[in-house]
Amino acid sequence: MGNADCEVELQRVEVQIPPTKPFLQTLKSSLKETLFPDDPFKHFNNQPLSRKLMLGFQYFVPILEWAPTYTFQFFKADFIAGITIASLAVPQGISYAGLASLPPVIGLYSSFVPPLIYAMLGSSRDLAVGTVAVPSLLITSMVGKEVNPHENPKLYVQLVFAATFFAGVFQASLGLLRLGLIVDFLSHATIVGFMGGAATVVCLQQLKGILGLVHFTHEADLVSVMKSVFSQIHMWRWESGVLGCCFLFFLFITRFFSKKKAAFFWINALAPLTSVILGSVLVYFTHAEKHGVEIIGHLKQGLNPQSVSELMSTFGSTHLMIAIKTGIVVGVIALAEGIAVGRSFAAFKSYHIDGNKEMIAIGMMNIAGSCTSCYLTTGPFSRTAVNFNAGCKTAVSNIVMATAVLITLLFLTPLFYYTPIVVLSAIIMSAMITLIDYQAAIHLWGIDKFDFIICISAYVGVVFGSVETGLVIAVAISLLRVLLFVARPRTSVMGNIPNSMAYRSIEQYPKAIYIPGILVLNISAPIYFANANYLRERISRWMDEEEEKLKCAQKHDLQYVILDMGAVGSMDTSGISMLEEVKKIANTRSIKLVLANPGGEVMKKLHKSKIIDTIGQEWIYLTVGEAVSDCNIMLQACKPKTKAVECEAADDQV
Repeated sequence: MGNADCEVELQRVEVQIPPTKPFLQTLKSSLKETLFPDDPFKHFNNQPLSRKLMLGFQYFVPILEWAPTYTFQFFKADFIAGITIASLAVPQGISYAGLASLPPVIGLYSSFVPPLIYAMLGSSRDLAVGTVAVPSLLITSMVGKEVNPHENPKLYVQLVFAATFFAGVFQASLGLLRLGLIVDFLSHATIVGFMGGAATVVCLQQLKGILGLVHFTHEADLVSVMKSVFSQIHMWRWESGVLGCCFLFFLFITRFFSKKKAAFFWINALAPLTSVILGSVLVYFTHAEKHGVEIIGHLKQGLNPQSVSELMSTFGSTHLMIAIKTGIVVGVIALAEGIAVGRSFAAFKSYHIDGNKEMIAIGMMNIAGSCTSCYLTTGPFSRTAVNFNAGCKTAVSNIVMATAVLITLLFLTPLFYYTPIVVLSAIIMSAMITLIDYQAAIHLWGIDKFDFIICISAYVGVVFGSVETGLVIAVAISLLRVLLFVARPRTSVMGNIPNSMAYRSIEQYPKAIYIPGILVLNISAPIYFANANYLRERISRWMDEEEEKLKCAQKHDLQYVILDMGAVGSMDTSGISMLEEVKKIANTRSIKLVLANPGGEVMKKLHKSKIIDTIGQEWIYLTVGEAVSDCNIMLQACKPKTKAVECEAADDQV
């Protein structure tokens, strides 16, 4: 087989070359798998036009699909869940608006319009919409550097609305263009470190409210915050500090009790609103506002005013670029959190949510919100967990919550006049501490040290630099890891597992049997221009090392190099050139190059490039076991120290 004087007739299955498809058909298939893997329009086939229109409306407006089957039993469950999350939404909305350096009433506005939009367009039954801490911190960190929210509050609010608008446009565009894979670049390790760092910074910034400080740094890094805190020791208010510690203790106790007794989840859910009520009553009767305890003061009563004019005024502004930049950054973070939370709770109920639909829904609710005096919203974990535990059935719980916020805006805002800022700071701190997931970091250390480095880099970047710095560092390291994996793929020597036809890495299986004279190498990645040169050099080094080892052992010379191509899913022209060069290197050493287990795409490239004729169809095997078996038979049939390509000189041994 390949040698006239050492012919050994073997029956084996020849590796087939799949039929070649036209380029446009291949491109269409690849794009469909990338952008439409779920084939959302498969139900449109063979349907009349009216039915196609209805299916189209139901796809983009999911409420039209499930609303006709909605029952009163569902409404009872959604009503209870909606009222429960409303009790959390009101204090959180006011608190997070303060974190974003916005008037507190904007936090309430943001819990009214966006949930209504999401209820119509969202595909998750459990996601509860509202403002979140990390994007709020990002907004004040990025926009606040351009415009001081205290010196020019009107322009600052306009830029926040503009950032929310651009975030919504960016999010909806990703969904419409089916480009949700961009969000996948935020790895689990990146999110753990980033969220932990952001939560740490948020907690530190709440020291302003806890200690009753009036002047505080606008920077978000640890050094600036600590310097601002300890440079004003003489300004600390003990009354505010005591009140803050008491409410923090109360919030932690209720959370601890709810975790121990899952049936009493509502105690933890109602704790923030209870804190606001108790704090307001305490301040009202003790007149603590006259003794250093800062209060919210007047909240504007009434529905969301339109903010289209504020949006339009920023489009010609010199600050437009900072609004666009902020919108894109916070939009990605909000998407990552909202989709991750929605998928997590959907898994508990065994249903599927469409990531692209979620992006469209979140984007549209932020576009609508930016036009109605709302700032960025998504699906926060804490509120969604309460919604889930309260037994919600559909997105109607968001409508119930929005209705409760509507009643609050119309009639109850005067009741928040005496709400102490320190209580809002305590609510934020208690919520943020749960985001510092040190157990996840320890878990990463035990499984993957590189992921741990990514996590810690994100955390350190956020805490000692800025929120955006930490995010950029973490994403950059994650991308570097991907590039290293592609550019430096792992190759390994393979041996035979005893009593089987399987061949595995001898590093993983030390007892694997190695056959002298035959070097079996596994390539564990596609071969592209980025790694072709490295693979050529690495294979050459494997040959050098193997020949040196055989020379020292005084056994067979190296006669066959078998490349296991099972993990090589694709190959470009640089990969083809690499194989040609490896073939030449092997020929100069009188070594035969053998390929095993090549995939369909690889065989197409080998056939089109004619390299299959250079290597020889007979030297391409279906499995590594077949390749080793044939090569071993030839080794036995030829002189031990004669190269495979010189077998014709071994007549006297046959």
